[in-house]
Amino acid sequence: MTVTTRDDTPVTEVPRSSGTRLVERVLRMRELAVLAVFLVMIAVTQAGNSEFLSEQGVKDLLLNATILVLVATGQSLVVLTRNVDLSVGSTLGISAFAAGTWLHGGGSAAVAVLLAVLLGTGAGLLNGLLVSLGQVPALVVTLGTLYIVRGVDSLWVGSRQITAADLPDGFVDFGSGGISAMPWPALVALAVLVATGYCLKHFGGGRELYALGSSPEAARLAGIPVRRRILTAYTVCGALAGLAGAMYLARFGNVDSGTGTGYELTVVSAVVVGGVAFTGGSGSVYGAALGALLLTSVNSVLPALGVSSVWVLAINGVLLLLAIAADRIVALRVAAALKKKPAPRRTAMAKEKPGA
Repeated sequence: MTVTTRDDTPVTEVPRSSGTRLVERVLRMRELAVLAVFLVMIAVTQAGNSEFLSEQGVKDLLLNATILVLVATGQSLVVLTRNVDLSVGSTLGISAFAAGTWLHGGGSAAVAVLLAVLLGTGAGLLNGLLVSLGQVPALVVTLGTLYIVRGVDSLWVGSRQITAADLPDGFVDFGSGGISAMPWPALVALAVLVATGYCLKHFGGGRELYALGSSPEAARLAGIPVRRRILTAYTVCGALAGLAGAMYLARFGNVDSGTGTGYELTVVSAVVVGGVAFTGGSGSVYGAALGALLLTSVNSVLPALGVSSVWVLAINGVLLLLAIAADRIVALRVAAALKKKPAPRRTAMAKEKPGA
């Protein structure tokens, strides 16, 4: 009797781990929670001040969030890889002044924006090279480049100042104009946000950032180009900080050597509050944008309610601590879920056929 074994039976698909499903559920809940807090805050403010959600009021809310949304989008990419970029505030400041200097000299607005983006790209590329190739801790590298870029900015700018009077009218109008309550800079930030979110979800390089942040060693063993992905994340982060600098110039029309000082901490807060885990590997740019919208709205809500702006920093700190605590709870629950899950089994069916 001859025995033959058939191996063409489809292998049962291994389901996603309970830890992965738990992370996805919690992240969705985090983003929905941030959105709910934001809507409740706006509703309470509107009840106390009927003019708060006027067309100009909505436009101001969106304009205030635009700059932070742009920088938080880039910072999210870096944080997903278990790194951080503390130099974004300095990059924003020097990029804004570079764009303003070009416009003050009679240059075109398009070239000014391109110049700001290129300057930011260079700063991000430097950070990425030091972190990925130099294997220097990101906190040390970007803290160093923060002071380097800020020092160069201070030496270059000195006591000079770019004001709205030095800029073309069309550029200033772009910073405050728009379609009804939707300002042009907010549309730019929305386009960048959607494009970045799409790339993270649908392109291999974007998914690899999540894999890298979840487990750098496993990503390396899986053949993911870890150094290249870190370099890309920092470069994009720098480019968006440069773009944010150009939008800052258009929005406020006023740039000096102190522009962007302390901005990096606000950006990190927005990213973490929005659900991007500081330990990497989870979160979304949409959550970071919601975090940015929530933090910037606090600055508008408190004065509208007659509350001292001194409470703004305290509220931001409380939100940050709550977000970090939530991340810690999620990490512990995921670890517990993974320990309980049995090892996946791959099954194949074997059959015997009688033969002569």
